Amino acid sequence: MTDLFGDAASPALALARKWRPRAFADLKGQEHVVQALSNALTQGRLHHAYLLTGTRGVGKTTLARILAKCLNCETGVTATPCGTCSACTQIDAGRFVDLLELDAASNTGVDNMREVLDNAQYAPTVGRYKVYIIDEVHMLSKPAFNSMLKTLEEPPAHVKFILATTDPQKIPVTVLSRCLQFNLKPMPPALVAQHLGEVLAQENVDAEPAALNLLARAAAGSMRDALSLTDQAIAYGSGRIEAAGVEAMLGTVRRDYLFDLLDALAAQDGDALLAQARQLAERGIAFDAALQDLGNLLTQLALLLHAPNAIEIGMDAERMQATAAQLDVETVQLYYQIALNGRRDLPYAPDEFSGFCMTLLRMLAFAPGSAETDRPAPVRAVPVARNEPAPRAAAPVTAPSALPAAAPAAVPRAEAAPVAVPVPAAAPLHAREPSPRAAWDWLAVVAELRLGGMAKMLADHCELVSQAGDAVTLRVGEAHKHLLDRAYQDKLVSTLRDKYGATLEVTFEIGAAAEQTPQQVRTRIKDARQAEAVAAIESDPFVRELVDQFGGQIDASTIQPLGEHP
Repeated sequence: MTDLFGDAASPALALARKWRPRAFADLKGQEHVVQALSNALTQGRLHHAYLLTGTRGVGKTTLARILAKCLNCETGVTATPCGTCSACTQIDAGRFVDLLELDAASNTGVDNMREVLDNAQYAPTVGRYKVYIIDEVHMLSKPAFNSMLKTLEEPPAHVKFILATTDPQKIPVTVLSRCLQFNLKPMPPALVAQHLGEVLAQENVDAEPAALNLLARAAAGSMRDALSLTDQAIAYGSGRIEAAGVEAMLGTVRRDYLFDLLDALAAQDGDALLAQARQLAERGIAFDAALQDLGNLLTQLALLLHAPNAIEIGMDAERMQATAAQLDVETVQLYYQIALNGRRDLPYAPDEFSGFCMTLLRMLAFAPGSAETDRPAPVRAVPVARNEPAPRAAAPVTAPSALPAAAPAAVPRAEAAPVAVPVPAAAPLHAREPSPRAAWDWLAVVAELRLGGMAKMLADHCELVSQAGDAVTLRVGEAHKHLLDRAYQDKLVSTLRDKYGATLEVTFEIGAAAEQTPQQVRTRIKDARQAEAVAAIESDPFVRELVDQFGGQIDASTIQPLGEHP
């Protein structure tokens, strides 16, 4: 084997050419096509025309050449050509006289096709079959397709057509119906990375696994592209492939950084989140590509959470599982949508870094449980604006939040001082962390749990019935029994065990309407604050004067305690 970089007498071949498969056994990721063709060759059930479809670099032309060797090997028609006879070696070298390769992208006209068909009637010169490989066949003109229909339907016994295309939708159905069609699949990144590792081991080139993962993902399912990128990475790294060099070469982001971003989001750590963004900027990562890769990772996480048996994790399996354990399905969907919108809005941001940071901060701000909604805010009445009197019409007193701007221009008299409204005493929602064997304050427990989505809703509608050591019983009212989905229960129990010990046993029961759930306590506190705010407005002397003098009415629905929003 020659050196990877060649020498003056024997220049090096590109990896994509040097490691081109020579037999079905060497073809990676296309087992479904290999099995069908091997069985047909073994049983002698040969068709006169084959159509191979698939994206670039998945092995269409390579498969066609292997099939030509199978048909013309001197040992006979076989699924395992010898590779050493004259026919096999000449086909590998591209010199076999009875193998004609036509590039339809360059020979689109009817005259080119007629020339091919005229030669098809003559017997093979040295081989068993005359094989025509027409690449990018969808580029042929309509007259060219029409001219080949009759020959394609009833070709001479010694002729085999193998058509290849990346766009089968452009091929007339009259041609499709005359061919056996095989669709070659894009290569999964894990398989591409594995094959690159095997190739580089044979080439004696050191490569970091993370670098191979980056190359595999950048190839987008094309093994040829992966090998070409590997050639470029070898040149970039002076004979060694490192993750940092591949990142700089591709301008892409390593998945480790994406996992670190999601870890910071799960921990609600804004400082760590922005630190990761700055690291990406320092490495010259394209933020559009970073958001695209983040969207891809979130898609895999969603599949892992919804249908774990429908996805092969392959690379980064441990980190995928760890990240999935930190996020619920609703949060993953929210992050995915924000990533898509952030990528769309990136051109409108002041600069790409600002747009990327704002996208991450939007994920942080809108994540379930990120807002401190459980913390009561003090209630104060705001001075009410003065409305101009209207003849014979009731003058409603509007909500305080809507009126301060109009207040100075109304009635020329002294401003009314704000009326302070006392906040009713409530059980503290952020208490010290209880131990599993201590008596629980369920409101405090729920407030400290990192939950989101439906699991959070289940916890908010549970009432602590009893607790004896590590045995806890929670009750859900009849109206909310639909929340007792197994997935939501498991998420809540898992979070409780992470916080208070793996021996914790939690039992759920359905009973009468619960009275002390966190949601009901918050509702009662909110109602009490609302009542106090309404009472403060109604008892304000200036408001009473407006009502008495101008026949005004107080619209209680527009009054809100300070710090709350509609």
